[in-house]
Amino acid sequence: MYAAFRSIGAYVPEKVLTNADFEKMVDTTDDWITKRTGIKERHIAADNETTSDMGVKAAEKAIARSGLEKSDIDMVICATISPDYFCMPSTATIIATKLGLPKVTAFDISAACTGFVYVVAIAKAFIESGMKKNVLVVGAEKLSAITDYSDRTTCILFGDGAGAAVITATEDKEEAILDIHTGSDGSYADLLMTPNGGSGSAHDSLDQEAAGCYMKMKGNETFKVAVRTLTSDVVEILKENNLDADAITHFVPHQANYRIIKAVGDALKMRDEQVVMTVEKYGNTSGASIPMAINDIYEAGELKTGELMLLDAFGGGLTWGSALVPFAGPVKK
Repeated sequence: MYAAFRSIGAYVPEKVLTNADFEKMVDTTDDWITKRTGIKERHIAADNETTSDMGVKAAEKAIARSGLEKSDIDMVICATISPDYFCMPSTATIIATKLGLPKVTAFDISAACTGFVYVVAIAKAFIESGMKKNVLVVGAEKLSAITDYSDRTTCILFGDGAGAAVITATEDKEEAILDIHTGSDGSYADLLMTPNGGSGSAHDSLDQEAAGCYMKMKGNETFKVAVRTLTSDVVEILKENNLDADAITHFVPHQANYRIIKAVGDALKMRDEQVVMTVEKYGNTSGASIPMAINDIYEAGELKTGELMLLDAFGGGLTWGSALVPFAGPVKK
């Protein structure tokens, strides 16, 4: 039995925060943000809109496009660093219940921007072991809830949104997810983190505690490690599967920063038309960025059945991962 990437769906909130908006909020300019990051705008969830709300909307599209009934789904996994609740209950259980699936296996994972690659790997393992048949994987983030909008080094980067996919069991090897690599190195944890919220973060005041709930990043160091790690991981997975860059139809990297994506694409000798780029209109949506990017090319009619995608991500932890994934769903009509 193999695991197939059967469908994709995504959701973005209505509100848009532009670079011009940030010029009124912090000491920055549209030109500076564009040149440094490639980002022009990002979507922001409504105050009463939760991570699970966005995940459900993306999931409903993915399930409808899979050809399955909701009742066919037997597991839900959510990748998020901005869950509805701290620690418990998991956002996946809330998504499952809102979808009308109250008794399926459901849990969250925390791998930051690599989260979607991790949940696809977990779904693949459960299916190939015979434990599950139809797994809903979700990457959903309300990063605006953990962003300090007075910190100009981070607030310009992040947006909200969700993406989802259905991974199904198949006997057709041509549909099978080829390979997935994942890894981590906690010695770099301080490069990108939310310092507060766990047993390792004691604070002297409520103000310190509140400030620690926001994302903190060492930008220059993170950039260097990201480019090196993303490139080497892709080189390794291609080599192990006897593939070269020309075998890839769609290179879908985590949408963190235009300069990182460009540097990695150039190092891998990817043509511009192979590289999927959505960072300009969504910003960095962490675990949601890869499925949102896949959904963009699907809805544009650019993703065809059987085409090989190469997913590549890097995030806080540090974590990283890459995946060789043929699209096994029907073409958008």
